[in-house]
Amino acid sequence: MSWTARLAELGVELPPVAAPVAAYVPAVRSGNHVYTSGQLPFVAGALAATGKVGGDVSPEEAKAHARTCALNALAAVDDLVGIDKVVRVVKLTGFVASAEGFTGQPAVVNGASELLGEVFGDAGKHARAAVGVAELPLGAPVEVDLIVEIGE
Repeated sequence: MSWTARLAELGVELPPVAAPVAAYVPAVRSGNHVYTSGQLPFVAGALAATGKVGGDVSPEEAKAHARTCALNALAAVDDLVGIDKVVRVVKLTGFVASAEGFTGQPAVVNGASELLGEVFGDAGKHARAAVGVAELPLGAPVEVDLIVEIGE
């Protein structure tokens, strides 16, 4: 089954690629890897939420936003090379704008990791970092980037 078919089976549509908010491109291919830029939780061209997790944004809401970030990253991959060329997800990095004392970053970033598992199965198992930060661009609560291996 293709990844496109798997997305359809899950009832998941990849969004349009989010427009960069600065001087970069959404994704770059180098050899047999695609590196995405950090993706924010944009929905229909607007940031879905702002604020710090554990303060303005609940961990559960942030987990859903991390899933949205991962969808945006997959859209960038799809736009560059086609999602069906993905052989495996290599690494995910999740950044969580964290209120003072919040230490639940891994659970928040699970929103992205779980989506990758749903879509790619064993090929979606990846290395990962879940990092708490003071601020993210535009006041976003989460940001995700991916490295995927592609084939021909």
